[in-house]
Amino acid sequence: MALITWGPNRELHTIQQDMNRLFGSFFDTDTVRARGNVQRRWIPAMDLVEDGDHYVLRLDIPGVAQDDVKVELVENVLTISGERRSEHESAKDGNRRIERAWGSFTRSLTLPEGIDANSLTASYDKGVLQVSIPKPEVRRPQRVTINVGDAAPAIETPETPAS
Repeated sequence: MALITWGPNRELHTIQQDMNRLFGSFFDTDTVRARGNVQRRWIPAMDLVEDGDHYVLRLDIPGVAQDDVKVELVENVLTISGERRSEHESAKDGNRRIERAWGSFTRSLTLPEGIDANSLTASYDKGVLQVSIPKPEVRRPQRVTINVGDAAPAIETPETPAS
């Protein structure tokens, strides 16, 4: 027979974990109660990288049909929304464990000013949505030269220094 010593710190730690789990289920903002079941809210992972003269956005949305995804650009805010539908049927006899999240999602991000909505391209392959966003043209200041006399002023664009 093994002798186990009582440690009050271990008991307090166990109680604290139980309380955290209890209160976490009440105040967790990432859960949605749907049809009596608790479901984790689904937020697809997203990468946004700068690639030369484009921004490239990749969004992991496996199991989402292309027709269930919408990409919109309104006033410099790019919004990607869609829905992954539930694949399991209503409860029947037997046990189940459902871990994959399903439901609607929306991801939005603000882009720099001057991006043309018609220049965006999107592709969808193997569960990854890729949106290519051309960078806006850099607006260079225009310098107005002042002429003496009756000649009209000329507008010139200053040279940009090489970087």
